[in-house]
Amino acid sequence: MISSTPTTVTDRDFATEVLSANQPVLVYFWASWCGPCRLMSPILDKLAAEYGDHLKIVKMEVDPNPESVAVYQVEGVPAFRLFKAGEVVESSEGAISQQKLQSLIAPHLAAPN
Repeated sequence: MISSTPTTVTDRDFATEVLSANQPVLVYFWASWCGPCRLMSPILDKLAAEYGDHLKIVKMEVDPNPESVAVYQVEGVPAFRLFKAGEVVESSEGAISQQKLQSLIAPHLAAPN
C-alpha cells in the first residue's frame, strides 16, 4: 500500500526504503531541535497526501543516523534529497516553500495516467 504520510527511515533500512524503491523518493533530513524543521513537517504531510501514489516521502532524523547524513553530505537541516533509481537527482538545504519543493520534485515524476 502506498503511504499518504511520510515514512520514518534509519541508516539500517535506508538502502531498502530509498535506494531500492521503484519510484522517486524524497528524503527529508530533520532534527528535533531544529525550528525550521517544525515549519516543514506540515508541508511534507501535504505533499505525501498529494503525491503519495507516485512519490515516496521519507523522514530521517539526523542525530541517530550519522551514516546516511555523511554519505549524502547533509550539512544543515532541514535538508532534502530526491532519489530516482537509487541516485540523488535534486538536493536542497534549508526551509523552503511548498511551491519551491514542488518545483524541485515535479520534473522527476512520471506523468499521471
